[in-house]
Amino acid sequence: MTDFSLLAAAAAAPKAISGHLNPVKLFLDADIVVQVVMAGLVLASIWVWTIVVSFSLRQSSLRKRCDDYERDFWKTSDIDAFQAERGKGDVPSARVAAAGLAEWRRSLGAKGYDKAGVRERLAGAMDSAIAQEAEKLSERLNFLATVGAVAPFVGLFGTVWGIMNSFFQIGQQQNSSLAVVAPGISEALFATAIGLFAAIPAVIAYNRFTHRVDQMEARLQRFADKLHASLCRELEGL
Repeated sequence: MTDFSLLAAAAAAPKAISGHLNPVKLFLDADIVVQVVMAGLVLASIWVWTIVVSFSLRQSSLRKRCDDYERDFWKTSDIDAFQAERGKGDVPSARVAAAGLAEWRRSLGAKGYDKAGVRERLAGAMDSAIAQEAEKLSERLNFLATVGAVAPFVGLFGTVWGIMNSFFQIGQQQNSSLAVVAPGISEALFATAIGLFAAIPAVIAYNRFTHRVDQMEARLQRFADKLHASLCRELEGL
């Protein structure tokens, strides 16, 4: 073979390789079971990224609202008026404060109230509100954990099925050459690749967002502790 023919073969090789690695072609040529697996994993990946974007935007918005609310809350001289004006939006700190103030009014409205009991009820009411806010924030994160744990195995199922189909084709054609086996195996391995493509961002996002939920919960707890201390000081003066 001449040098010119070697160069021509080398130049043609990437084209052949790129044709075999075309994701659309790999999907269309795959077995129907593998196609269903791939389609399910792609849909799961799209939903994962939807959750990632929506959670990031919502978390950023809630953080800013809490900053504005808490900054003005400690400056106001009339908590009831401030709460009536600023406590109706989607602000976790406002809902925690509302739970504490509602329990404060109920406790002081009772005859012969016990101060120690009032303190415990105030803490319990705000702790319950904090837990509810954390649960509301993390309600869609379970899907990320599920995709991160299950998607690789779903992709592996598609790969195993595709390889089984390739071996079946070998038996049908009675030909074990690489040209017969390679396309089916490539299509099968593509299912695992899609499974990892869906799982890796889901795991990273779940860990990151869980940390952010914990940060928000700790922040609300600090706000509740400060409000609890302020109300208890007022209780001592009654």
